[in-house]
Amino acid sequence: MEASSKQKQVTASLLFAISISAIGSLQFGYNTGVINAPEKIIQEFYNETYIHRTNGTSISPNYLTSLWSVSVAIFSVGGMIGSLSVGLFVNRFGRRNSMLIANVLAIAGGALMGFAKLGSSYEMVILGRIIIGMYCGLCTGFVPMYIGEISPTSLRGAFGTVNQLGIVVGILIAQVFGLNVIMGTSRLWPLLLAFTVFPAILQCAALPFCPESPRFLLINKMQEEKAEKVLKKLRGTDDVSQDIQEMKEESAKMAQEKPVSFLELFRNRNYRQPIVISIILQLSQQLSGINAVFYYSTSIFRDSNVKEPVYATIGAGIVNVVFTVVSLFLVERAGRRTLHLVGLGGMTFCAVVMTIALNLKHLQWMNYVSIVAIFGFVAFFEVGPGPIPWFIVAELFSQGPRPAAMAISACSNWTANFLVGMLFPYGAKYCGPFVFLIFIGFLIIFFFFTFFKVPETRGRTFEEIARGFESASGKPGLSEKGPMVELTGISPAKEDGPGKALDTVDETAPSDPPAAAASDD
Repeated sequence: MEASSKQKQVTASLLFAISISAIGSLQFGYNTGVINAPEKIIQEFYNETYIHRTNGTSISPNYLTSLWSVSVAIFSVGGMIGSLSVGLFVNRFGRRNSMLIANVLAIAGGALMGFAKLGSSYEMVILGRIIIGMYCGLCTGFVPMYIGEISPTSLRGAFGTVNQLGIVVGILIAQVFGLNVIMGTSRLWPLLLAFTVFPAILQCAALPFCPESPRFLLINKMQEEKAEKVLKKLRGTDDVSQDIQEMKEESAKMAQEKPVSFLELFRNRNYRQPIVISIILQLSQQLSGINAVFYYSTSIFRDSNVKEPVYATIGAGIVNVVFTVVSLFLVERAGRRTLHLVGLGGMTFCAVVMTIALNLKHLQWMNYVSIVAIFGFVAFFEVGPGPIPWFIVAELFSQGPRPAAMAISACSNWTANFLVGMLFPYGAKYCGPFVFLIFIGFLIIFFFFTFFKVPETRGRTFEEIARGFESASGKPGLSEKGPMVELTGISPAKEDGPGKALDTVDETAPSDPPAAAASDD
């Protein structure tokens, strides 16, 4: 009977809504990777444009490097701006409509980059990159939030991984399209950058057929009948009373709370623990060294006498996709915390192997060890640190503070992304192959933080998770190591052992927390 109930939770309507929303994630991945393959070709366009404007004077190497750095890094700046604007959209327009509106930015940014060559303007490329960055920044908040709110509790982690799957598929598509036999040519590179317009148009056409988040309808708009109708369609059953009751309890709790601002997330002790966890998990993704590995991969493949290193790099992209799918099937079995620990531990081991192999690359066989280590590093990244930080943030917060929390955590991800992109070339220059020692240090720190501070959220409702943090913040004497340790768990709710910590907190928590629980320190 239970298996039958679970089967009913996965409906065509639910799968369609998740797939269409994940186009935003695909756009993020595509625009992250699309600029790399045609780098030299676009730089030639910059030089030709400069020569035309100055009547024959070639652009200086330093100015060209600066222009290119801005073209690449401005994407992350746009991402920061967009991610901080998530709350402004989702609370006013809803989750689905916000994704629809944001596509205006995708179309505008893609059009600017697509017509840059025709307009002989590298400024159009830079402006298009910041606009498309703003769109992707919004998507990093919209997509995980929407998927998390429409998914059944028992499948929330698996469907949450679809966000990361969209990202890595987008990166792989960008790598393939960027080949010089497809669109990575001096004639077609504008189309390569402008291709982002087509998924945006597709999403605009399909989103009106997707339902709005039932949590938004009931909790924010007080439209219970509409929310119930949407839930019945998404779940494929007429009995959605449990979901409705959970939302009503959350709505009642929200009525007792003040509006949640960015500062309130840090000032209020009920939110401080989960927002710190959210930020650190996002940093664990960007400071893990994954971008550094892709930076080094081409040169390692070349040293190993791989005839076409670009195809080997695409192979790493395929590993990216395959292990994201593996994570999708594991996350509801093993749990979020366990997979994150496995991912961080595996990445640390592979980074140590890479450091050794890169320093011994004069030994031919060590180059092949490096290749295996690279593929292993990518695989472990997609098991944990790749997908989990995106969707676990939506699980750690109730409906009220969720938009602000998603904005803050996504902005921390984009900021770390920007800093790694700007500073890594200097680290590689001065540290050489020892640069991975920096990332090994970060990985060890993130491993221990996850082990001691991050709770297991598998199988728990949003309200149960929020109550766990509130109870812990109200009882600072629970543990000498701090209240967050009491929330740590690696087992399902019904199992014995260390995983019972969060359950113990939940059992002692009042079912209807008083308004005082949300007060400031």
